[in-house]
Amino acid sequence: MDYLTVIQILDSSLRLATPLLLTCLAGLFSERAGIVDIGLEGKLLAAAFLSGAVAAVTGSIWLGLLAGVAGSLAFSMLHGLASITFNGDQLISGVALNFLAAGLTIVVGQSWFALGGRTPSLFGGGRFESWNLPFSDAMARVPVIGPAYDELISGHTALTYVALAAVPLSWWVLYRTRFGLRLRAVGENPGAVDTAGVSVVRLRYAALVIAGVLCGLAGTYLASLAAGFVKDMSAGRGYIALAALIFAKWRPWYALWATLLFGLLEAIGNRYQSIALGDIVIPVQFMQALPYILTVIILAGFVGKAIPPRAGGKPYVKER
Repeated sequence: MDYLTVIQILDSSLRLATPLLLTCLAGLFSERAGIVDIGLEGKLLAAAFLSGAVAAVTGSIWLGLLAGVAGSLAFSMLHGLASITFNGDQLISGVALNFLAAGLTIVVGQSWFALGGRTPSLFGGGRFESWNLPFSDAMARVPVIGPAYDELISGHTALTYVALAAVPLSWWVLYRTRFGLRLRAVGENPGAVDTAGVSVVRLRYAALVIAGVLCGLAGTYLASLAAGFVKDMSAGRGYIALAALIFAKWRPWYALWATLLFGLLEAIGNRYQSIALGDIVIPVQFMQALPYILTVIILAGFVGKAIPPRAGGKPYVKER
């Protein structure tokens, strides 16, 4: 494997990891506030559909982005209504949202476009364009450093850079602000936060708003990358993001490396459809299943002890 091939695989890994990273950070905020967010998959799917539909009709990916974020926020607020306001089971609420999104996107898509649940293909302004960073063309001719800058660092869409910037921003919000301190405290001991005069309900809804926005960005990225929406295009990325969150032990910087690992496995599976090891040929199905295999391994507990927020999944009922 030559150097340029390695760079191309890493470049593909970053592109594939972008929606996972945004979704993983969304789960990080909601779970740090004590809300188990199984519904990430549904939010991702709803955002991808609405962004693809609006971008196809208007020809503007920016309007599609607004629609995707709005759809994700609507699902996030439904989750909050069920699990925070009415103290329902958070797991059941999240699973219900996933089923709702999977069904609604097909039914509404068929009603609007009559394309079997798909949206029309996106062209031109309906998709995010790649950004070439300064001096990328000139740097391309420099040995070793040039291809890395031109292929790996430059040439991505705006949402990829937003996702990367969201990692240090999330770390700063969670660990260097009063809001972040209170948010983490709500996930550990909501009763103490309530006793201090801070609204647990408000903080948990705020976390779900942040999660909704991040899932909206991730869904829009998927629709733009695939030039439109197709049935179940999230393909389990919401669940993979949850596994990456456990792998990252609910920390922003670890989330970056965890999602890049999943992106790398998917990139390898896409590039190498089959690998021969002597007389043994690894089938393409195994290569494509690598991210899901790692998800099962992580959820089975083979990555070390990961301790979630203590109040995660538990409705908070204020004492009278």
